[in-house]
Amino acid sequence: MKMQITFLGTGTSQGIPVIGCTCPVCTSSDPKDKRLRCSLLLSYNEKNYVIDVGPDFRQQMLRHEVSNLESVFLSHEHNDHVIGLDDLRPFIFRQKKEMKIFGLPRVLEEIKGRFSYAFQDSPYPGIPRFELEKFTAGEKISISGLEVVGIGVDHGALPILGFRFGTFAYLTDVKSIDNKNRELLKGVELLVVSAIRQERPHHSHLLLEEAIQLIKELKVPNALIIHMSHYMGKHEDVEKLLPPNIRLAYDGLSLNLA
Repeated sequence: MKMQITFLGTGTSQGIPVIGCTCPVCTSSDPKDKRLRCSLLLSYNEKNYVIDVGPDFRQQMLRHEVSNLESVFLSHEHNDHVIGLDDLRPFIFRQKKEMKIFGLPRVLEEIKGRFSYAFQDSPYPGIPRFELEKFTAGEKISISGLEVVGIGVDHGALPILGFRFGTFAYLTDVKSIDNKNRELLKGVELLVVSAIRQERPHHSHLLLEEAIQLIKELKVPNALIIHMSHYMGKHEDVEKLLPPNIRLAYDGLSLNLA
């Protein structure tokens, strides 16, 4: 069975264009320079899954005409990755079941607090209902016969979660990854990894050159870059700087994986 991935958003927390910004990236006419907040749609065995549900989630679902959704994987609790959870309601109502959400225990506790109305004993009509499933680094589960492995990465001082689906792995908001979790990425054929910009070190994100170095160290044959700010530069310009096996992802990019 083939797996399809679609990049719903590839931008950092502010998206591109940034409100009020007149830089060359934010005013670019290239559609590849228009970036919603990071989220990925994965389709396997006729079922859909998403990684992260940010503030653009409703727009992303409408843009790609997604009518069913099996479950959600959360990398961490920052707003640009979770604040769209209320927009899961149409799927929950139509499918007549709670939406399963996988995440670190800390992240799930945050969800309970931020969306407390969804967990009331006597809820008012129309609220979303979530089934929270703890998922940690090194843990393995199966979805529709596809193995999913939790990959621990560090977002600065914050431990967060990446995901491996078969020979494909998705790591967002990365600053570092230890040897134990690097071992979990052996055999990956396509790696998606974040890089926020080219210059000025960041306390919790990789720069482009750091991401390229990580890809080399992991010996991954092919990689795509996500979670880019407007400081990264224009898509067409940055692409010229990259090794042949590394490309920038862009909103709407869809790939069929064996």
